[in-house]
Amino acid sequence: MYTFKHIKKAFILPAVAVAVALGSCISNNLPYPWVQPVFDKFEVADTDREGHPLLSSATEIDSAARTVTVNLSEWADIKRVPLSDYSLSEGSVMISPESLPAELDLSEPMTLTLGMYDRTFQWSIVAEQTIERYFTVSSQVGASQIDVENHTVKALVPTGQNLADIHVSSIKLGGLSAVMTPDLKGENVDFSSPVTVRVTEFGQTVEWTISIGQTDVSVEMDRVDAWTNVAWLYANAESGKQNGFEYRLASVEEWTQVPSDWITHNGGSLSACLRHLQADTRYVARATSGEDHSAEVTFTTETNVQLPNSDFTQWWLNGRVWNPWSADGESFWDTGNRGAATIGQSNTVPIDNPNSSTGYAGAMLQTKFVGVSILGKLAAGNLFAGSYVRTDGTNGVLAFGRPFTRRPTAVKARVRYVTAPITHVSKSNPDFTHMMGEPDTCIVWCALGDWDQPYEIRTKPSDRQLFDRDNSGVIAYGEMTSGNTMPDYTDVVIKLDYKSTDRVPKYLLLTASASKYGDYFTGGNGAVLYVLSYELLYDY
Repeated sequence: MYTFKHIKKAFILPAVAVAVALGSCISNNLPYPWVQPVFDKFEVADTDREGHPLLSSATEIDSAARTVTVNLSEWADIKRVPLSDYSLSEGSVMISPESLPAELDLSEPMTLTLGMYDRTFQWSIVAEQTIERYFTVSSQVGASQIDVENHTVKALVPTGQNLADIHVSSIKLGGLSAVMTPDLKGENVDFSSPVTVRVTEFGQTVEWTISIGQTDVSVEMDRVDAWTNVAWLYANAESGKQNGFEYRLASVEEWTQVPSDWITHNGGSLSACLRHLQADTRYVARATSGEDHSAEVTFTTETNVQLPNSDFTQWWLNGRVWNPWSADGESFWDTGNRGAATIGQSNTVPIDNPNSSTGYAGAMLQTKFVGVSILGKLAAGNLFAGSYVRTDGTNGVLAFGRPFTRRPTAVKARVRYVTAPITHVSKSNPDFTHMMGEPDTCIVWCALGDWDQPYEIRTKPSDRQLFDRDNSGVIAYGEMTSGNTMPDYTDVVIKLDYKSTDRVPKYLLLTASASKYGDYFTGGNGAVLYVLSYELLYDY
């Protein structure tokens, strides 16, 4: 592809000269290229004047959704977010407003209009800020209901509890710099009628109303989130009592007590991670508090689902492109080979194995420079669940993820790695020049998410969009990296960390690369990652 462009230039130059000579006779009817204006950089101050962190995680620029998401910590004033720097892609202009102020009010999404050539595009700047709020009292039953929009708090205590003398164990209704008046923490308070407190932060005061009711229920099950070999139990009970869970197979009568080290207590609420269950099996669970127990809840565990062609025995060669599926089969995995083969050979290829029925078993992912002299680029060997959509110039557009609704606890990968000194680095954004000569690093990562479509990946620097583990659609994530040569095949278990137990995935993303920063065309020529197989694990 690069050779073709070079030859084309040699023929274009005379044509340009002719066009200049006949300029008065030729009209320019060529359309503008379809390129969108994007933010190359958007930076918010890291800390306030006292050194408190203002960001909870990195700011996200999503050029596909045309959105900048600023992830604020509890220390930040969402109405006065200090903007330190920003820049637009070449040729882009900001139309409305013409520039951004030094401080942004992001209590509501901020709408911008960017332009390029004769086209305009709407962008949004939004802030994500999670404020931890809690309220607990002695002998509380269950968790408090905190209504942020209406500024109300409701809690329950057992019937017979003296509402005029309730001990407040903990309370936090604002950010980390908020001041509450009166401060109820550790005090015995009369809750015969609702109590009002004032929470002041960043010069603004909000009144909260706290009320406490009574209940005859001493313990109740909240919900069960059933996975495959694991179930998550949630319940409410009176704090300070001996609270726990019991479970049994639906086909037997004998109850088994859930071990205490599987249970987490949070005031009057408790949860448990029930392990070592059988897949596709009916169980019954209940919560206990002293001699009392809740109503029984029946649930069924999910089936154990493994990924197709996870031992990578199915391959076929289409021209110069190796594909990790059979010629007459359906694809689950894909590679960047279509991009690499435009100026070279496939750099993710099957591993020969005479003991396999197909002659192949496993994938060899090679990082290597493809092309000739300066007319080429570094291509990191990769293998991912999803599909290669198209080639944009010499860059790839990929659809990461395949439909998947199970919740594995980990991925076991059998791998081997040969590292190499980093020979090529990105000098743009980000700048990896400091890594030249360091050992390359491989990566295998897995994510589960509830997006409505696959996660689009674009490696073109001017329109780059890579995977963000902090994306709101991510339910679980785990990764393995290594910068050392692994001379023998090793089983690596990649634990998946879940944000919640009740969200059901729609897509599974599983990606391996011989060079961790291959998306930035940074890596070591000669680094090789061997992937023999994947197995999804469903137990802790």
